[in-house]
Amino acid sequence: MKRFATKAIAVVLAVVFVMSFVACSGGEKKAEPAAETKTEAAGTIKVGVLAPLTGAVAEYGNAVNNGVVMYFDELNAKGGINGKQVELIPYDEEGDAVKAVTGYNSLVDQGVVAIVGDVTTGPTVAVVVESQADGMPMITASATAASVTCQMDGDKVVAVYENMFRSCFIDPFQGEKMAAFAKEVLGAKTAAVIYNTGLDYSVGCAESFQTKAAEVGLEVVAVESYSNDAVDFQGQLTNIAAKSPEVMFVPDYYSVVALMAPQAAAAGLSTTLLGSDGWDTVLDVVTDAALLEGAYYCSGYSPDDTREEVLTFVKNYQAKFGATPNMFSAQAYDAAMIMAAAIEKAEASGAKAGSAEYKAAVIAAMKATDMNCVTGHVTYDQYNNPEKSAAIIKIEGGAAKYWGNY
Repeated sequence: MKRFATKAIAVVLAVVFVMSFVACSGGEKKAEPAAETKTEAAGTIKVGVLAPLTGAVAEYGNAVNNGVVMYFDELNAKGGINGKQVELIPYDEEGDAVKAVTGYNSLVDQGVVAIVGDVTTGPTVAVVVESQADGMPMITASATAASVTCQMDGDKVVAVYENMFRSCFIDPFQGEKMAAFAKEVLGAKTAAVIYNTGLDYSVGCAESFQTKAAEVGLEVVAVESYSNDAVDFQGQLTNIAAKSPEVMFVPDYYSVVALMAPQAAAAGLSTTLLGSDGWDTVLDVVTDAALLEGAYYCSGYSPDDTREEVLTFVKNYQAKFGATPNMFSAQAYDAAMIMAAAIEKAEASGAKAGSAEYKAAVIAAMKATDMNCVTGHVTYDQYNNPEKSAAIIKIEGGAAKYWGNY
């Protein structure tokens, strides 16, 4: 994702945000700024955070920022990186691609050596070409389109953006995973797809779902679409209801799913709903959780996972923010961990901070990542995408429950 903005605005936003991070959902404590208690003599390492802290997708942005702040707070409390404290410099791009590019340029002007962000696909894609030219190390916790880390020609990879990584899985992975799950686990024979034509994330998931469905013998009986600003889906849902699909795949963000759910019921649509990771936190905003009862969606993490990394992360997050961390916070914590480990190796190389040699060392270290994280053991493929499993979440009894990994 990318942003553009004047330097004066960026500075004001940065000061405000460092003083008070917005919580990722109602009732959470505000994130405190990353610790900056070491002396100036020890030096600091500036890391940018590019995210929508206000606007329509702020819930994602603030969840990501909470995860990043928490990791670097913990790291700074342990002495930072090679004795240097990490200074986080946030920029609120409001979920807008143009403002994301402005934000990126502002962070570069302020001397960051790496950036965690952006959060959603559109702004991240807007930033990546410019960041590639600068050799700026970046990692997104949540932008899932294939075009985030690769230049694409249709579904063909033209080139890899060597500087851009992610801690989440990609759109095609999610669509394929949910189509296979519908057929192999739920035993579905027919499916419908409804997607957002104005959102790369939604389009990518929808296309891969249909491709995988054909491979596994799941018949797609209806495909409907809507524009990015749509609020009325009644016509499309009525068309789908006429086909009586056993499952319906809705790859979009939680706010849209919350709008669509009561309209699906009104259309008489009786089917098992399937979703992508954009559904995370949908129960916080839907008018009636019963409308989503029995639905399944793909996620990068579940707080109910019993691995030690997850148990420790959830406990510490709850103590810090007063809420259970969602997938975006967990993936952001991992993104910060991966970035910090890579920066540590660049610092040890003796290269001047921010130099081409330094940034290249960070990128090389990220490429070689092989570590246990909250969301799983992470290594990278040739496209800078993490290789790990996915969690399936089931909405049951008004709660999002961990079904298991698939």
